[in-house]
Amino acid sequence: MSYRKLGRTSSQRRAMLRDLTTDLLVNGRITTTEARAKEVRKTADKMITLGKRGDLNARRKAATFVRNEIADVTEDGEDVKVQSTLQKLFDDVAPRFADRNGGYTRIYKTVQRRGDAAQMVILELVD
Repeated sequence: MSYRKLGRTSSQRRAMLRDLTTDLLVNGRITTTEARAKEVRKTADKMITLGKRGDLNARRKAATFVRNEIADVTEDGEDVKVQSTLQKLFDDVAPRFADRNGGYTRIYKTVQRRGDAAQMVILELVD
């Protein structure tokens, strides 16, 4: 069992990883601790790989993990288009990495957190 427990029960850990992965896919960049970022990187890479497959089974598997949030709202005159996180993953994020075989994220170290001196990092999608 090669994963970090992050001081949480399994259900809390899974919920936290779902939230952070969804935020990364929506925003393209998140700030978190180094241990969390290394775990989120694994799940984000799996979701992007599912997005690259693009078939119905991959979409259903991604839908079980990614939160159903509003990712983007655009207006064209009177028409308002609302894009969910899952749609953004399959329509915008995955095609960006069509010619890439992995390594979709990058980690930059920043300052240590003041309260407990935890190493803070920026986790972002590679351009």
